[in-house]
This record gives sequence, C-alpha cells and structure tokens, in this order.
Amino acid sequence: MKLDRRYIALVSLSAALAHASLWDVGTANAQQSSSFSSPVVQLQSSQSPGNYILGAGDQIAVVVFGYDEFTGARVVLPDGTMPFPFLGSIQAAGKTVDNLSDEITQGLNAYLVNPVVNVSLTALRPVVVDVAGEVYRPGPVQLSSLTTAETQLNVDARITQATTTPTLSSALVAAGGIRRTADIRSVVVRRQLPGGEVQDISVNLWDAISNAGQGNNLVLRDGDAIFVPKALADAEIDPSLVASSSIAPDNVRVRVIGDGVVRPGEVQVQPNSSVSGAIAAAGGPNSDAALGEVQLVRLSETGQVENQRVDLSSLVDNYQIQDGDVILVPKKGYLVGIDNVGRALTPILGPLGSIFNILGVFNLFN
Repeated sequence: MKLDRRYIALVSLSAALAHASLWDVGTANAQQSSSFSSPVVQLQSSQSPGNYILGAGDQIAVVVFGYDEFTGARVVLPDGTMPFPFLGSIQAAGKTVDNLSDEITQGLNAYLVNPVVNVSLTALRPVVVDVAGEVYRPGPVQLSSLTTAETQLNVDARITQATTTPTLSSALVAAGGIRRTADIRSVVVRRQLPGGEVQDISVNLWDAISNAGQGNNLVLRDGDAIFVPKALADAEIDPSLVASSSIAPDNVRVRVIGDGVVRPGEVQVQPNSSVSGAIAAAGGPNSDAALGEVQLVRLSETGQVENQRVDLSSLVDNYQIQDGDVILVPKKGYLVGIDNVGRALTPILGPLGSIFNILGVFNLFN
C-alpha cells in the first residue's frame, strides 16, 4: 500500500531529528602492517567516485526525484550507518555510492512508485593510512581529503584555492620521510576493494625522482597500508638524489664532538649536507682545530663501525652525512701535548695554577 505525502513528510522529519541527535564525531583507526605477502600488481588506474568506499565521516547528498521530503545531505555515522526515512538505519560504510543508491531504490520501492534515487559524495572523510618499513616514524598518519582546500597567494598576491591531495609521497613525508636504506623502486600499497578483495599496488618512486616527476604518485584512500622495503646492497639508487627529494626527512641528527669545534653536541642538518656543513651547524671550527685530521665515524648496515679521515683544510668536502653520524674535530697536535703537560703539572704547581696558565709557565722558562 502506497503512503500519502503528508505521512511521508512526518516520518521524514522524525528521522531527520533522530539523525541529528545520533551524530557524533568518531576517530578513524588503521592497523599497522610490517610486510605484505600477497601478489603485487602494477598501478594501472586511479581512484574514481564510482569505486570509492564509503566510511564514517563521509558526507553525501541523496536526491529522490519528485519527493523533496527524502532529499537532503546526510553523514555516515561512526558506526557506519546512515538513518533514512522508512528504511531505518542503512549500513553505508563499506559500500560505494552506486551500491548505496541501489539499496535505497530497492527499499523505497515498497512505499513509492518507481523511485529514482541519486547518491553523490559532497565531502570526503580525512584519509588515515598506515605506514611501515624504512621510514623514520612508522605508524598511522592522517592526511587531508581530496575536498580539503587551503587558501594561498599567487605571485600577484591574489587569493587562490589549492587542493591538498592525499598522495603516497605526502604520506611518506608525514611518516618522517624515508630512510637512506629504503628501496623506493618497489613501495607497496595494500588496498581494500569493494567486495572484500585486497589488492597490492607496487609504485616506483625512484622514476619520479630520477625522471623529473614522470613517475607514479598514487592518490591514497582511507584505510590504505603502505610498506617501504629495505634496499639491497646492489640497488642502483643515488642516495644524494634521494636525500634532496621531497620524500626525504627535513633534518637528520649528527653529533659533532672534539675540542676543535665551537659548540660540540648534537645538531640537526638537512639530509644532503656535508661534513663541513654539520660542523658549521655546531658553530664552526675554532682557532685550535686540526682541520686536516677530522674523523667521520659511522655505523654500517652490517653493524660495523667505520672510521674515515676527512681533510677540511679548505673547509670544503663532498662527503654526504647520514643520520647517526659522529664527527670528531680534534685540536692541533702541539696543543694536545701542551694540555697533557698542563694536566701533569697541575698537582705540582698547586696555587700557581690559579695565577699562571701552562703557556705562561713555558714562556717564563724560555
């Protein structure tokens, strides 16, 4: 039996009030994954509204042609449901907009004559993805949705709208950037498809870096899981080029020690910095520094400590520092000898130590 419009409008109003009282902001969670074992496929197609999977926080517009009382904007609740007049709570999460439109159409067939339903996305929920592997801060990260716009100024100081796209590279940056040990030729994105299927997509970011941005930069979906594998020893990847890329960390930590530097301690420098650049960040060498005897100490991938002499007499070098490096800037040799003599004479000189320094003692004898 078909219902009249007055009764339909009354029920619609009740459902709208129930919808407003039920809504509460939820937090999306992602499960961290450390490795993938399913078959990997190459990226062939990008995301389209037809295969976008709805989730909590998505805002949609439902239009039932000829029945304004059913038409309006709705939000998917934290439990994944969406209240709808006559149909109660519809499970919207996990479905596409086409699937949801078909379900509403079938449900309204019992009350309306040949209902025509259209469902469209108006605002996407924030994208939460999980990042694992060779990044500095693995774990879940939240990215802006495709509909989030930022106000910017162009060269003419005019206001423009720039959309922040949740791409693979932006997720890696949000996870602290890639490590120098990362193999960016085969980054894997695991994605949940409609129907419960899982697809692993392999993305070669090295092509994007080495070919001036001509590689793939996948647009992510909420719930994607990213795994950055470790590179093999024979990987043909230029570390200096990767360190200068947008997916590298903003800064790496280096310790600069020794009596030949102004402010010894830990410094943060850009990943493509040199040894001399790290020393400059520590205040630079002092007048006693033995610049020809600087030592670069590094822990290798095999756990071995590597020690290399760096000649900074010209204050220029082509060594690329890495996260965790230790740089030793010693004093000049004769000054070290004088310091040693001073320490040996301190117990003998006693009170004279507070009046004369060791250099003054040597001048007195001369």
